[in-house]
Amino acid sequence: MRAVVQRVARASVTVDGEVVGAIDRPGLVALVGVTPGDGPAQVELVARKIADLRILRGELSATDAGAPVLVVSQFTLYGDTRKGRRPTWNAAAPGPVAEPLVDAVVDALRARGLEVATGRFGADMQVELVNDGPVTLLVESDPAAG
Repeated sequence: MRAVVQRVARASVTVDGEVVGAIDRPGLVALVGVTPGDGPAQVELVARKIADLRILRGELSATDAGAPVLVVSQFTLYGDTRKGRRPTWNAAAPGPVAEPLVDAVVDALRARGLEVATGRFGADMQVELVNDGPVTLLVESDPAAG
């Protein structure tokens, strides 16, 4: 599992002209990608990292600051661009595998007391954000380590 985590001033996700998820104060955006070998151990690791990374102003974590998180599914995080000009998506989990795991990350963050907004799985989403800093980090879990 991979997550690109960005510190933001605000962010939103729009689908077909409708805002489906938004945070209107400083927090985090987490773009989450899943690979077929991922499971509960990877969900827990990624959720813990998103919640506890001390990357907000004052070296606070989202947990410390009570900051919101916007989670957006992002299968393209597993795009392979090593050959040619067209990425391959072989390492990305198919929707029926990925969707429940992205939902589990959301649930795990909420279980930690965080306010979580989401995009819409599988939709053509427009993500708007104001990156604060900018601060952007890659969080990865090893499916074999679970």
